Amino acid sequence: MARLEGKVALISGGARGQGAVEARMFAEEGASVVIGDILDDQGRQTEAELQELGYNVTYIHLDVTSESDWDAAVQAAISTYGKLDILLNNAGILIRKNIEETTVEDWDRIFSINAKGVFLGTKAAIPAMRENGGGSIINISSTAGLVGSPNGSASYTATKGAVRLFTKSTAIQHAREGIRCNSIHPGPIETDMIADTLNDPANMALRMQRLPLGRVGKPSEIAYGAIYLASDESSFVTGSEVVIDGGTTAA
Repeated sequence: MARLEGKVALISGGARGQGAVEARMFAEEGASVVIGDILDDQGRQTEAELQELGYNVTYIHLDVTSESDWDAAVQAAISTYGKLDILLNNAGILIRKNIEETTVEDWDRIFSINAKGVFLGTKAAIPAMRENGGGSIINISSTAGLVGSPNGSASYTATKGAVRLFTKSTAIQHAREGIRCNSIHPGPIETDMIADTLNDPANMALRMQRLPLGRVGKPSEIAYGAIYLASDESSFVTGSEVVIDGGTTAA
């Protein structure tokens, strides 16, 4: 039996990259999937590609900073597939600036997407999960939510730290309702978000020195962690941090 058979998932930032990989792998494991994004053309393309493979996948426009968009996305899951079991808060951005370079506008924008977006998604999903007798909320944080970095983005780090602790609060407040909430903390993953680093040999050489496994991760390696947290295999796991970072934070 597929690991997510009969479950319904909502994935933000699912039009491309890591989110699209997660959507495909969730569908392969038997889930019906609603993918939300602001990249409508790419989102519809991902929807069409997965539907052609025979999967139950629906795309909906979702600006994660909009409460009404989140409400509509949750209702789309319920109206299309009957319920909501899984929320994967995947959407996020990176503004690669140090503290002095970061503007107030930068700070407000990255918090609005990376932190407020997780809050709004969680707030919208909880009533549907309560109605369903429980569910699993998975928040994509980062190793930046665990440790600082001399070359990292302070604003990004702050948002991912916020996601980490918001996850724990959600887990504690809703455990008795059968709603679990956990965070995933990826290290460097081969996506467009770090394309500038991946295409800079000198920068990559420095990063590899801090990566015990000696390579960047693949989106599928994050998706496998998300599948575990979404499945009943993790039924006794809540408020936890799943670190998938090639050993970066072990040193």
